[in-house]
Amino acid sequence: MRQLTFEEAGRYAWREAPEPQITAPGQALVRPLTVACCDLDVAVCNGRLPLPPGYAVGHEGLAEVVAVGDDVTGAGVGDRVVVPFQINCGDCRECRRGVTGSCSAVPLMAAYGMAPIAGLDGGGFMSDLVLVPYADAMLIPAPDGVDPVSIASLSDNIPDGWRTVGPFSAELAALDPVDRRVLVLGRLSIGLYSAAIATALGAHVDYVDTDPQRLAAAEKLGAAVHDVAKPDKSWGSYPVTVHTTSDAALLAATLRATWPDGVCTDTGIYPEYQVAMPLLPMYSRGVRFVTGRVSARAVIPRVLDLLAGGLDVSPAVDRVVAWEDAPSDWPTMTGKTIFTRA
Repeated sequence: MRQLTFEEAGRYAWREAPEPQITAPGQALVRPLTVACCDLDVAVCNGRLPLPPGYAVGHEGLAEVVAVGDDVTGAGVGDRVVVPFQINCGDCRECRRGVTGSCSAVPLMAAYGMAPIAGLDGGGFMSDLVLVPYADAMLIPAPDGVDPVSIASLSDNIPDGWRTVGPFSAELAALDPVDRRVLVLGRLSIGLYSAAIATALGAHVDYVDTDPQRLAAAEKLGAAVHDVAKPDKSWGSYPVTVHTTSDAALLAATLRATWPDGVCTDTGIYPEYQVAMPLLPMYSRGVRFVTGRVSARAVIPRVLDLLAGGLDVSPAVDRVVAWEDAPSDWPTMTGKTIFTRA
């Protein structure tokens, strides 16, 4: 089979690989149909996150089930499904407590499409076939009546947007309407998904970025937009803040904009490893800081509930590309790019 492979900075190519095979009764094979780049993929192809070459790419997307093991009951051949990017069993202690991103049945950070940093490489979604080792635990029916292009990131980035605001929805709802405010410092797609979900939860969202296209998308998603490069005194302070830029200076600004006893969630990866944190002011003001990986499988059903209620995240999509054009278009990505197979 073919799979899209990272060859070197700026170069990707189709490479032949052995077809995965079902070897256990709980497994399934799926054929990816609509695959989205993750924000991490964009960082790699732009050189902001250097990774070694030779790995199969793609870990967000919708797929069609093409074969199932004898014990699989939750999905059948021909079903359209969401495949979480993290591999998880559904039965271990961690999965039962909802932290499916840390499943103890597989090595930590077992995932698709990120072999150099994955504890277990599941292969890439930009492939003809993908093996799902725990089909009943992992596969989720794709929602009816929703454009698959708009939700191709349900495997990872959309849930990552949810976890920045969703866990605090009750806190926001308990405030007076004028105080239900969320600040999002955006870069790439996760900030846009955060803004969309916070708006759907009834909050006023101030979205801050530098990119005109993302600012326009955030406005379509219901946010008030602010160009970080221009003087703007309208944001103030917030009970919930979201930082997605991986810029340590902007993280510090986001923390300063967080209410006493408010919460700041950071979704960034910092290649420099060490980032200064203003711990004494945070302690004095009771600011909660949340970082870490999303547990996508546990979060996806909550996003599906919002989609059923009318959440529209389609403005976050930057462009749509034909599957066959992936080797030339993958290295040029600057935003949320969707690859569709005929």
